[in-house]
Amino acid sequence: MKKSTNKRTALIIVDVQCDYFEDGLNPLYQPNKALKNIRQLLSVFREKKYPVIHVQHISERQDAPFFRPGSRGVEIHPTLSPLESEHVIVKHAPNSFYKTKLHATLKALGINKLVICGMMSHHCIDTTVRAGRELGYTITLVHDGCAAKSLEFCKEVIDPIWVQKVFMAALQGFADVLSLDAAIDRLKACN
Repeated sequence: MKKSTNKRTALIIVDVQCDYFEDGLNPLYQPNKALKNIRQLLSVFREKKYPVIHVQHISERQDAPFFRPGSRGVEIHPTLSPLESEHVIVKHAPNSFYKTKLHATLKALGINKLVICGMMSHHCIDTTVRAGRELGYTITLVHDGCAAKSLEFCKEVIDPIWVQKVFMAALQGFADVLSLDAAIDRLKACN
């Protein structure tokens, strides 16, 4: 794989896979809205030739509720197809660093700053951001480049809009939680 000209900041796109969309096994709330923003962010990283890492969750069980090995749902969304120069890290747990090559890949590339986006805000994004911070990375989380779904607690359904807001608010202690526009402005200012 080719090395990028920027050795400090990488884009981590977490689990933007077909099962999270309308015809998938675990559709999220407004995943296409997040996808549109992720595509814009990816375009900026590709234009600047900054490193891009796609994280793909594949269940270890064929009978899993979603992300079944070999299924269409496990595939990275076709509008984000990784380029040959981009890394794909496969994971089997919510935390993108847990028992994967992500940390080693970032270290080999000389990365110390991460821009994170993807799915699901309340699961894999949450655990990945917290783990990345514990490993010493400076993290920007693009809140409108993430998607969630409704949750249930004490027999009460929590609206996906509130799930998204609460998790983004909680993650402010671990990352700079920015909008797409603010994140792109920050990237353009760092030449």
